[in-house]
Amino acid sequence: MLHALSRFANAVSWCASQLAALAAAVLTLAMVYEVVARYVFSAPTNWAFDIAYMSNGALFLLGVAYVLREDAHIRIDVLRNRLPASVNAVVQGVAYLLVLAPFFGTLAWIALSRTWRAWERNEVETVSPWAPLMWPFYLLIGVGLVALTLQLVAEGLRGFSDRGQSAQGGRP
Repeated sequence: MLHALSRFANAVSWCASQLAALAAAVLTLAMVYEVVARYVFSAPTNWAFDIAYMSNGALFLLGVAYVLREDAHIRIDVLRNRLPASVNAVVQGVAYLLVLAPFFGTLAWIALSRTWRAWERNEVETVSPWAPLMWPFYLLIGVGLVALTLQLVAEGLRGFSDRGQSAQGGRP
C-alpha cells in the first residue's frame, strides 16, 4: 500500500509541477508583454499585476510538492547530521505525518472551500481595474496544497518504512 500511495503522490506532484511550469511561462510572457507595452508603446495593461501575483502564487504552491518529492528543499542539518539515520527517519515521519500533513491538509480544505464559494458567487478581484474571476487562482492554490499534503503523507510513511529497513541493515 505504501508503494501505491507513494506512486500516486509522486504522480500528483509531477502533474502539479507541470502546472507550475505553465504558470512560470504565463508569468514570463505577461511580464515581457507588459514591459514592451509600457515602455515601447506607452500603453500599460490593466491586467499585468493580477497575472503576476496569481502566476507567482500558483507557481510557488504548485511546485512545492515536487520539491519535497525530490528532497530539494533547504534545511539546516546541524542536528540531523549528528543523529542516527533511524532516528532521523522517525523524526521526519512524525513531523510530516502528525504536524505538517494535517496543517497543510486543513489549508487545502480551506482553499478548495474558498474556490467553490468563489465559483458559486462569481467572485472577482475587487481592488483590480481588470476584476478577474478568483476561483481559478484559488483552485490552483488548492491543487498545490493537496499535492503537498499527499506528498507529506507519502514521505512521512516512507520515513517510518526507512526506519524499519535501516534497523534491518538498510535498503536493499
